[in-house]
Amino acid sequence: MKLYQLHKKQNLPITVEQAWNFLSSPQNLKTITPDYMGFHILSGADRPMYPGQIIQYIVTPVLGIKTKWVTEITHVVDQKYFVDEQRFGPYALWHHKHFIKPIEGGVEMEDIIDYKVPMGILGQLVHPFLVKPKLEEIFAYRQKKLIELFGEYNG
Repeated sequence: MKLYQLHKKQNLPITVEQAWNFLSSPQNLKTITPDYMGFHILSGADRPMYPGQIIQYIVTPVLGIKTKWVTEITHVVDQKYFVDEQRFGPYALWHHKHFIKPIEGGVEMEDIIDYKVPMGILGQLVHPFLVKPKLEEIFAYRQKKLIELFGEYNG
């Protein structure tokens, strides 16, 4: 099975503390996820983020098919990074690292997602025209929403 990686960076004109407070709150995922995905938190988002936290969502990633997604927050270093890993959901593997670091005039946010698609060779065949474009679209939406919320970085 092939391992894929999505790597995104975005600079915002906010403090590390503001970025951390927003990104480490699971409730804010709905704000930065396209409406058509039907993102809804079922449980686990009632406390500040901590290692071992299990969060359950419902998402509708493709073709209107509702999918339960269960993630675990496996690593947290306050105001620096956190990692979420899928325990149950649409991917064969999902490991998402979120990094935040100060830069002049703001912060750099970096996402590194290592993932595998399900269904073996069939999944690999649909990856280039279904899975990868969908992930690119979701992260483009996130970048746009974060600029709407926090402003354009002009550092």
